[in-house]
Amino acid sequence: MIIEIGHYTLVLALAIAVILSVVPVIGARHREQAMMDVAPFGSVLLFALVAFSFAALTYAHVVSDFSVENVWENSHSLVPLVYKYSGVWGNHEGSMMLWLLILALFSALVAVFGRNLPSTLKANALSVQAWISTAFLLFILLTSNPFIRLDPAPAEGRDLNPVLQDVGLAIHPPLLYLGYVGFSVCFSFAVAALIEGRLDAAWARWVRPWTLAAWTFLTLGIAMGSYWAYYELGWGGWWFWDPVENASFMPWLAGTALLHSALVMERREALKIWTVLLAILTFSLSLMGTFLVRSGVLTSVHAFASDPSRGVFILCILMIFIGGALALFAFRAPLLNAGGLFAPISREGALVLNNLILTVACGTVLTGTLYPLLLEALTGDKISVGAPFFNLTFGLLMAPVLVIVPFGPLLAWKRGDLLGALQRLYVVAGISFLVAVVFFYVENGGPVLAVLGLAAGLFLVLGAIADLWYRAGIGKVKADVAWRRLAGLPRSAFGTALAHAGLGVTVLGIVAVTAFHAERVIVMKPGESTDAGGYTIHFDGMRPATGPNYIEDRGHFRVSRGRFEVAEVWSAKRVYVAQRMPTTEAGILTFGLSQLYVSLGDPTNDGGIAVRIWWKPFILCIWGGALIMAAGGVVSLSDRRLRVGAPNRKAKAAKSAAPVMEAAE
Repeated sequence: MIIEIGHYTLVLALAIAVILSVVPVIGARHREQAMMDVAPFGSVLLFALVAFSFAALTYAHVVSDFSVENVWENSHSLVPLVYKYSGVWGNHEGSMMLWLLILALFSALVAVFGRNLPSTLKANALSVQAWISTAFLLFILLTSNPFIRLDPAPAEGRDLNPVLQDVGLAIHPPLLYLGYVGFSVCFSFAVAALIEGRLDAAWARWVRPWTLAAWTFLTLGIAMGSYWAYYELGWGGWWFWDPVENASFMPWLAGTALLHSALVMERREALKIWTVLLAILTFSLSLMGTFLVRSGVLTSVHAFASDPSRGVFILCILMIFIGGALALFAFRAPLLNAGGLFAPISREGALVLNNLILTVACGTVLTGTLYPLLLEALTGDKISVGAPFFNLTFGLLMAPVLVIVPFGPLLAWKRGDLLGALQRLYVVAGISFLVAVVFFYVENGGPVLAVLGLAAGLFLVLGAIADLWYRAGIGKVKADVAWRRLAGLPRSAFGTALAHAGLGVTVLGIVAVTAFHAERVIVMKPGESTDAGGYTIHFDGMRPATGPNYIEDRGHFRVSRGRFEVAEVWSAKRVYVAQRMPTTEAGILTFGLSQLYVSLGDPTNDGGIAVRIWWKPFILCIWGGALIMAAGGVVSLSDRRLRVGAPNRKAKAAKSAAPVMEAAE
């Protein structure tokens, strides 16, 4: 009965979404407050209904109700409880329910925390959110209903995909969807502003926190997905330029550009039209990622759908929302004021250059991702665009960003002093290059260009520190005064520094693991040993083991350095009972920021087994840098200025009268 109630609740949610799609918009057009007030109440009600429906589906998975087709296809009575919960979204239907739940959540959050928004903008934005909700509710109910019953009910389920039976499934998709769907708020604000014809600094102030929140979640989601693939698939890589990976990376690039563009618009009332276009494009890329994963055009562990009707339905959603938003933009943009002017050498100029490079890089990734699909659809020819293309084009485009980023915060608004910024950063650049050379020497050589990559990463980290250093006046004023200045800086200044430093740490990890990693692929028999990364790995042999729903053969390895044994590690070949599907469980040892990675291959006829061993120097910097970037987003979100509406005239006047705070900005 709970399943039927969950289904009917979803139908009721569709009815509420249709009402929200129409009534508030009409109320905003005719300035009818009662009709506009439907938006916040209806958005909260919509979230409650969707949450109940999602809870009903979760209940079916937890109790292993195999009379529900979705549970039967994606669960098993022996699956551990944590994977019964995460398995709810480990399939197409459930993942779309999670998407819808997060979409309804963001609508409710706008309704609850958007009290300072103008009534018309709030009503229009929530209506646009309801349009999106209506489309995805129809998609779920018509093509991807998770509440379909089976009669008679099977005695046992088919089991969850063994690759998905990992804690990563519980973390990665929710974080990724919070990022994907979070950009829907920016999209809705952009469309609402175009409908209303109002676009000013206050609009950017309202949009920026939602952009920052979505960007933070998406950063964490991409990082978690990368690490999950790294340790779960047993291939030793952290990024493959898979089309599904690219589908999440492109909104991140566009969202990063949007974040910086909104900052320029808020501070200088410039780049208005560009910021609105970025808000539309960022969510459009999120929708395109949904299409790629669920249309059946891709074959991937991420790709759930095989029914062409689903792809056609989502393609229609893409055409309606992306095409409609861009058409509205083309109609309204010429009527909007472009905003203020600024000198090329200024903080605005640095942010614009940052925007241009990020958007071109995003376009490059988009081209490399879609070109093989379009070519196959038009001509039937199959080609592969892989890592060499992306590494070359994307790497060359992003290299200037690594140099430009530290300069931006040190330039003044409207008109900056490039020579002054150079004078502040030449010491940082010198230290970065010197440390890179020392690192290159300690690692006993490698690609010479690695020195430049390491120097660029260190330049980002030290440049972020230098920004705070000069703002506080350390070395120029007394220590207590410098401390007060540092403590008085807005939290967004610390958040910016953390984000830039985090990018630098990630760059350091990428360069180090690419240039200095070591790999051994050998056949080992019990008692044999090999060397990697300065460690000796001894193979003791294979031992059988049994888990709750799998059996495995585990390889035991002892790791020593010199005469001393420092650790042991297990690597396994696992077979899940229900599907008889094999997986590889890599053995990973962490030494500081580096890792020793051991993966088993196939056994040989002479009693040996193929073993792949990687030494990954400083690889944890890749994901550690992403965590630092996300921490920067959280710190910036805690800034009070991002939690309020547009400042009133008195507050603005008081702010201009505070020279210390103005200097800090």
